[in-house]
Parts: sequence; structure tokens; C-alpha cells
Amino acid sequence: MSNELEHIAIIMDGNGRWAKKRNLPRSAGHKKGAETLQEIVKGASEMGIKYMTVYAFSTENWKRDKSEVDYLMDLLRHYLKSEFDEINKQGGRILFIGERNMLDDDIVAQMENIENKTSGNDKFTFIVALSYGSRAEILSAVKKVSSSVAKGDILVEDIDENLFSSMLYTRNIPDPDLVIRTSGEQRISNYLLWQLAYSELFFTKTLWPDFTVAELKEIINDFNSRERRYGKV
Repeated sequence: MSNELEHIAIIMDGNGRWAKKRNLPRSAGHKKGAETLQEIVKGASEMGIKYMTVYAFSTENWKRDKSEVDYLMDLLRHYLKSEFDEINKQGGRILFIGERNMLDDDIVAQMENIENKTSGNDKFTFIVALSYGSRAEILSAVKKVSSSVAKGDILVEDIDENLFSSMLYTRNIPDPDLVIRTSGEQRISNYLLWQLAYSELFFTKTLWPDFTVAELKEIINDFNSRERRYGKV
């Protein structure tokens, strides 16, 4: 049996624990995790995956120690300036979802530049959830729908799943078929709550910096062995 796998979502967890096990600063774990991400994106693209969404930084992550947040933002600046070029060369389109008003202006400008530069690419789409929280996304969509009703642009009767989905950050992107969380934690953590309604879940004890393309292939094989019924018998 083989399921059609178009979109993989990943919760990249375990950078800090990876560093702690090696008596390294948390920043070393984040750096190694970023390197792992490059390999996974490349491997997924080569396997024919059309969409990949990764949870890079949540709205809750802003509560972490300022020095760690500052390091993560500087690491992001580095990757925005250079490392995303490789995805562009591979024919990948890059999108960012999340609350941009919480990010520094220079980071937002780089994000928009990357989105514009890669907008014509169609080999695969790489979506980065950055300063992202699903509840905030859903509330934003509710406000957009409510505003449209108040203006008389739509009727309450017009509201359905398709219309609501079009108000989310992920409009025009298919829902994930598979979501993977590393590090052994078994929760969704405010990630794509609407979009994951019928996604298959896979939890691995591997810490994100140790995650490999080989393990990704094993997980995909597991996914292909599952029967997806979408509520049917």
C-alpha cells in the first residue's frame, strides 16, 4: 500500500538537549540543527516531496532567555543572507508564515526579498513557520471573516472550510499529510492546528541535530504502510 505524500510538516525539537549532552552551549545545538535542516530539505526535495513546513520559531519562543533569542535571530539573519540561496538554486520556492510584526525590520525585509526572488520556482515549496502560533493564526482568520461579514462582502451562510482556510497563513498550500516531531516529545505545541486535522503523526526520540535523511526515508515508509480513512470505515 502506498499513500500519496505531498506535504511533510516537521517540529524540529531537541537542539538544546543535544548540546547539553555534549556539554556545549545551547547555541551550538541550534547551529547544528540548522545544518541538519539543510540536509533534510535537500533530501526531501530529491525524494519528490512537493511541500515541507518547518516550525523554526514559535510565538512562545519569544519568552526564552534574551541571549538565546538574540542568537537565534542572528543565526536566522545568516541563513536569510546566504543559505537559502541553495534552495533557490534547487528550484525551491520559499514562504514564511507567522507574525512578522514581532520580528526586526531587517529580518522582515530579507524574508520578503527571498519570497519575491523564489516566487517563480515550482520544483518544491519550503515553508518556514517563524514567530508562528496556530491559535493566533486562527484568531486572525476569525477576525478577517467577521470583518468581511460586517462589511457585507460575504454572508454567514457563505462561511465553510474552504473560505476559512483561505484566510489562514497557509492559503493555497495543501494540508500536511505527515507531521514529524523529533526528541521524543509527543505533542503538537500550537502548530498548524487547523491544517493537521487529518495528518498522520510520527514521533521519534531522535534529537533534531541527529535526524538524518535515512531516518526520514524510514518514516515515509511507515507512512506508506498506514491506511488513511479520513473518518470513513
